[in-house]
Amino acid sequence: MSTPPLASGPDGPAALRPLLDTVLDALTSGARARSGPLPAGGPQAVTARITDALGDVLPEHGDPDALRTLVHALAEGAADPADPLCAGHLHSPPLAVATAADLAVSALNPSLDSWDQAPGASALEAEVTRALARHIGLADALATTGGSESNHLALLIARETHGGVRLVCGANAHHSLPRAAWLLGLPDPVVVPAPRGTLDPAALDAALTALSGPLLVAATAGTTDAGLIDPLPEIAGLCTAHGARLHIDAAYGAGLAFSDRHREKLAGLQAAHTVTLDLHKLGWQPAAAGLLAVARPRDLAALHHRADYLNAEDDTEAGLPDLLGRSLRTTRRPDLLKTAVTLRTLGRTGLGALVDQVCARAREFAELVREHPGFDLYDRPTISTVCFRPAGASDDTVAALRRRLLHEGRAVLGRARLDGRLWLKATLLHPHTRPDELAQLLKLAEGTTPR
Repeated sequence: MSTPPLASGPDGPAALRPLLDTVLDALTSGARARSGPLPAGGPQAVTARITDALGDVLPEHGDPDALRTLVHALAEGAADPADPLCAGHLHSPPLAVATAADLAVSALNPSLDSWDQAPGASALEAEVTRALARHIGLADALATTGGSESNHLALLIARETHGGVRLVCGANAHHSLPRAAWLLGLPDPVVVPAPRGTLDPAALDAALTALSGPLLVAATAGTTDAGLIDPLPEIAGLCTAHGARLHIDAAYGAGLAFSDRHREKLAGLQAAHTVTLDLHKLGWQPAAAGLLAVARPRDLAALHHRADYLNAEDDTEAGLPDLLGRSLRTTRRPDLLKTAVTLRTLGRTGLGALVDQVCARAREFAELVREHPGFDLYDRPTISTVCFRPAGASDDTVAALRRRLLHEGRAVLGRARLDGRLWLKATLLHPHTRPDELAQLLKLAEGTTPR
């Protein structure tokens, strides 16, 4: 049996080229077989198709057609964020140029746990993370897998910097924040009311007045349910007055900083000690593309760790960069290459135009809902999320409608519980969505469109 070719090295590109044709053809045929935003038939039907394509997962002898078969099966079984009717979650369709750049990372396979495994990638990551942090008014940033890891790191850095800390967050905060407090052995978080979906400053002031010891206030710029932004300047002022540390979870909203039209919604962001960013949302990057920005780089000393085979002290003194303190992970991909390529290719104005487009589509969809007598609109969108529900419907009816659209493979809508009621959620992250597609999405939510 001949030795399989490698993806890198002198012969790597020639070995990859025909395989890429196979992948692209299988993606096309799989999408054609799916013929919608997600596969029809629900979990059992999808599982059956995947199981059939897999066959024996570890056969005695290999199948040279496995690449085509399994990529086709995955594409056929995908919920495709590039379909305008797939609008349920904060999961954007990736840009082609970013996806192409990500292929280079897979082929070269650097690992950012020591400089001698990723010389160029480590230099690139350092430059890109600092540039993105400075763009939002902070000093440096760490690459993460997304918002949850960034939030976890923010709590860890606060705990280590202050010798312990207690989390104070709104009832609207992302679930990863109280979960991180639990994982880190911190006291139970103090949860502040968010009566209109955003953290109440008066209630926060009262809570901070009553509490003692090191405190970390977590605010949100872009909630996962309705895309709302907490009153960041007021919260920052309260943190300063009470001596509390401030973390802002801007996993969703940070992308607004690229837009001249929308960046003012992030006023107060620069007052934070740490900020979560997630560019596989309003950045159109393939996952993973998260960052944690920090105002004081010295706080990152809390992550310092020594492993002689990766960052021996004499190597560091000799000038080899120490990468181990830049993450809790050891082996990790240089995920910032695709982001660097995107930033250089589109520029800030190009990314800002994409942000403006999805925000405009959300306003247009909200207006369609508002004008429709058969629907209730929760509120006009702050970013690109629109929450709505059939007028007069029960929560059970709303939930069943969403599941039926999923089962039939016709549309992906999310769900959000707001003001004690269940709402359908459309998160519009597809910049090429057309007005007729917005109308079709609303028509499907009516439940009257024939199959």
